[in-house]
Amino acid sequence: MLSSRIMNRACRLLHDPHLQFCRTFSFQANYRNAVAALNSVGNQKHGSGSRLFCSHPISRFPVPDKKDLPQDMQERMNEVEEKSGFLPNVFKALAHRPDEFRAFFAYYDALMMKETGSLTKADKEMIVTATSAENDCLYCVVAHGALMRIYSKNRITADQVAINWKTAELDERQKAILRFALDACHSRTITESHFADLEKNGLDREDAWDIGAIAALFALSNRMAHLTDMRPNEEFYLMGRIPREKKKE
Repeated sequence: MLSSRIMNRACRLLHDPHLQFCRTFSFQANYRNAVAALNSVGNQKHGSGSRLFCSHPISRFPVPDKKDLPQDMQERMNEVEEKSGFLPNVFKALAHRPDEFRAFFAYYDALMMKETGSLTKADKEMIVTATSAENDCLYCVVAHGALMRIYSKNRITADQVAINWKTAELDERQKAILRFALDACHSRTITESHFADLEKNGLDREDAWDIGAIAALFALSNRMAHLTDMRPNEEFYLMGRIPREKKKE
């Protein structure tokens, strides 16, 4: 059974006082049942058809039907959906402009999927979560906070980083990464002391490039999310918090 403590944490993330019902209920520990239960309470509180997750439109710009998109974009979307079990809304929203969609995800792949360098996948998602919080980006904090939980195998730290990374339970290496990332995020002057701080924690100049580039790419992503009023998929909210339902053979 899913503990009320974990459900309370998920509820607080949604900033909805109606969700305090979680204090007195427990749910089967699989994602879809938990989301269905939360949405059923939305129906009771706000009327039939209400959803406590993602009732807002995906984007304020037109969202094309996937079948009408170029073949390479359809293939990319199908691959992501097959792997994750759902299609993140960023793919749907950015599909409004196919050339920009391709350019964004090409740079994303080059930075976030590369095998070289010292940064782990959890490190990269931590950078995205912290800098997106600085930029008040709901979509990226929720989506990449979920990925940080998964890659770090830690259900707590991503929330701490999203609220105040300086007080989060991070080691000195992680703090050095975020000091550099946040200065890049705010376009502060980067000096030799920044590189020295990283080097003290086992990170070289190529790692510094990666940190700064990730902060820069997601500064773009954050601003596009604000422009489009992009909203996170409901699946992100509980990812990494409760066990994922295993596929049946």
